[in-house]
Amino acid sequence: MTEAYVNLHIENEVGYIEFFHPAHNSLPGNILAKLAQTITDAGNNTEIKVIVLKSGGDRTFCAGASFNELINIDDPATGKVFFSGFANVINAMRKCPKFIIGRIQGKTVGGGVGLAASTDYCMATKFAAIKLSELNIGIGPFVVGPAIERKMGLSAMSQIAIDANTFYPAEWAKQKGLFTHVYDSTEELDEAVKATAEHLCTYNTEAMLEMKKIFWKGTDDWDDLLAERAQTSGRLVLSDFTKEKLKSFK
Repeated sequence: MTEAYVNLHIENEVGYIEFFHPAHNSLPGNILAKLAQTITDAGNNTEIKVIVLKSGGDRTFCAGASFNELINIDDPATGKVFFSGFANVINAMRKCPKFIIGRIQGKTVGGGVGLAASTDYCMATKFAAIKLSELNIGIGPFVVGPAIERKMGLSAMSQIAIDANTFYPAEWAKQKGLFTHVYDSTEELDEAVKATAEHLCTYNTEAMLEMKKIFWKGTDDWDDLLAERAQTSGRLVLSDFTKEKLKSFK
């Protein structure tokens, strides 16, 4: 696979949303926008009762934001728009009236951890180590931080945000509440995700909607909060420190 995409496939009342990018499933702005819209559309689709969020490929769930776009930011307004991409996806997941199951088959970094944390029920393989690398380049996980803190707690979020060079294993993420189950293989994960999603489809959709409202209670300000966080990131990415860091990585 060489072309980036976002696809929606419906099977047995489950909407499978899959995204892909050849650069380790890193996400540029256009793919993030399409992902946010696809999640919204799936939430409004009466043929879908439960949603599964997954990525293509075998190794990496999501490498975070697109490095090529990050390095080309040259003004605060562009920076805010860039970092708003993940904010828009997180808010689409938050507002979606249906349960979203996360299927995390491999490593996930930065914004990808935020996506995993924004699902309502997240399942992974033992290869799904997580890392928040933002501080390493002079910014921070500002946009995804609220979603990660909500799911894992402030202590765990701050630990991985400060320890920005370390991948934390899937079992650790499970202990901290990000993952509900960790499987030995992708095949086992896929079987479990399918069984869980299809079983949820037998439940009362109204009851699941009311439960989702409870799960996300206290996040009504996230449209504004995440926009503010995106503005902070957009400002910091223009710092001399970050520009030099990005040049060294390139």
